[in-house]
Amino acid sequence: MIKTCLVIPCYNEEGRLKLEEFKKYLPEVDMLFVNDGSRDGTKALLEDFSQNEGASFLNCVNNAGKAEAVRQGVLKAIEMGYDFIGYLDADLATPLNQVSRLQNAFKENTDLVMGSRVLRLGGNIERKWYRHILGRVFATVASKLLDIPVYDTQCGAKIFRKEIAEQIFKEKFISYWIFDVELLFRMKKIRGPELISRVVEYPLEKWRDEKGSKLSAFDFLKAPLEMFKIYRRYR
Repeated sequence: MIKTCLVIPCYNEEGRLKLEEFKKYLPEVDMLFVNDGSRDGTKALLEDFSQNEGASFLNCVNNAGKAEAVRQGVLKAIEMGYDFIGYLDADLATPLNQVSRLQNAFKENTDLVMGSRVLRLGGNIERKWYRHILGRVFATVASKLLDIPVYDTQCGAKIFRKEIAEQIFKEKFISYWIFDVELLFRMKKIRGPELISRVVEYPLEKWRDEKGSKLSAFDFLKAPLEMFKIYRRYR
């Protein structure tokens, strides 16, 4: 199994961090927690947790948003020498036991493995109905603009090969929330038609909407403008 560093962006997560759950998977999977300028006790919790083998901590003094927190974490993980770097939401909507499934989906020419929240028999995907509908509309538009058959751009569980991560995370993203779409545009610019054969969407066995999500239904209403900005930049 490949050795992976997971970047975990955190903003005001003091009351939601399931540190004991994270600890169960150390050091099977290394973790880099990024404090994105939290104003509660998140920073102190992460500093203390980083004393565990396989855990590390990066502090960003100012809140810059998830996209920049993830980017800084990925760049730090590359600097630390990891060949595979991923990111995962701090609320563990994607359980840590799903990470090995993403790791095992890598092939010789794979650049990126993306978790995918596919509602299906045999799966356990718990998602609010309105989020599912908004998500399907969003993903369909993204797929059309990218001209690739992607099902779920926004699942917060992805693992990259270092070589591609170095290129797509080098510069800041112009999008605040939907940078997952923007990074696919960047990959397409690099890989061209080969992109389809170098990205794997892997259906998760389990995923659930967690309470306290910082993404509201209103954010979906802002998505069209964000999508247009991204499309205009990379077309």
